[in-house]
Amino acid sequence: MRITRLRRRFAYLALALATSSQGIKSEAQIVLRPTDNSSGYSAPESSRQRHVSRDVSQPLIGPDSFQAPAAAPSANRDSEYQEILAEANALQRQFNLIRRVVKFVSPSIVHIEATKTTDPGKGFASSRVEEAGAGVIISIDGAPYVLTNRHVIHSAELDAIRLELNDGRQLRATNVWTDPSTDVAVIRLAQRSLTAARLGNSDAMQVGDFVLAVGSPFGLSHSVTYGILSAKGRRNLELGSRDIQIQNFFQTDAAINPGNSGGPLLNLRGEIVGINTAIASNSGGNEGIGFTIPINMAIQVAEQLVSQGQLSKAQLGVLLDNNFTYEKAQQLGMRSAVGALVKTVIKGSAAEQAGFQVGDVIVQFGDTNIKDDSHLVTTVGLTEVGRQVRVVVIRDRRMRELVARIRRAPS
Repeated sequence: MRITRLRRRFAYLALALATSSQGIKSEAQIVLRPTDNSSGYSAPESSRQRHVSRDVSQPLIGPDSFQAPAAAPSANRDSEYQEILAEANALQRQFNLIRRVVKFVSPSIVHIEATKTTDPGKGFASSRVEEAGAGVIISIDGAPYVLTNRHVIHSAELDAIRLELNDGRQLRATNVWTDPSTDVAVIRLAQRSLTAARLGNSDAMQVGDFVLAVGSPFGLSHSVTYGILSAKGRRNLELGSRDIQIQNFFQTDAAINPGNSGGPLLNLRGEIVGINTAIASNSGGNEGIGFTIPINMAIQVAEQLVSQGQLSKAQLGVLLDNNFTYEKAQQLGMRSAVGALVKTVIKGSAAEQAGFQVGDVIVQFGDTNIKDDSHLVTTVGLTEVGRQVRVVVIRDRRMRELVARIRRAPS
């Protein structure tokens, strides 16, 4: 019954204090303490002592009263806002750069729509399909051309290729050259007063560099996404067309979707460093793995297409082991399976004339350190026909230097 009496006394005390003309502070303290008995807690100490103190200098705070926390001073809020503003301005400067890059390159970006007639086979009617992609205006010998992917315009008639700039102007194609081994295409234009994009040096790009991708995903022209360069030298990719044999792709996580093909990959200086070509996807959409032809390679192919009408594929004259393993490298006295292992030397070839032998491991071709067989195929394939090249091989556990004059591959 002690608790009941405490409640009555407290209620009486609160009523008396509330009617006082003076401010009064009531203090009643109840502390729960652990105990060893079965009830779990002993009676509050305050119920035994019934101690109440009074302070008439402060207003009453009753048991049901609520005191709101003091509002933060306006000066503190202003200071916090200024700190946020400073950080936001620093970040905004980076986005301002991106906006300027996009604006700078925009006049050189081309939206492409190609109407194609498909041949489903004997007994079925042909149908017309439209494929959307993108391209970029480049300059070759002072004349403007559109650089894009072969698969964007392949099998479309010249008058069925629609080209549009960001300002709505229509461009007219007068000729087209394509190369299936690299998936590069070049379109000659009737117009002359056009803005060509600035070209970067794709060899100088490093993994982790910030990049922008511009294209027409799902037909949405001049769309911009961003990311980083995820990897370099991607080869042996199954891209749906086995014709693409010369591979040396960049990999990027910039969002690339169907319709981005042929569009440029940019660095933060507004320079073209690649042509977006393909994606790795289970869903058909972006999953963060896109592949881009380095611009140095694309331009080399484009210039040959315009000047010669086709890519002059060079040939060294060797067949390579596409299963050069660590175990095979150890048998040859090597510490790692780096390079291209020669399996066959073709008779009458540049390789035979230069003195190549079966079992040679090609580790350097010109100034390029060779990583594997596909890397050598790409490097040789892009070499100028007739050029004399210094080649380093490992033979009998020693490095040897050979000189080969590159020949044109048979058509």
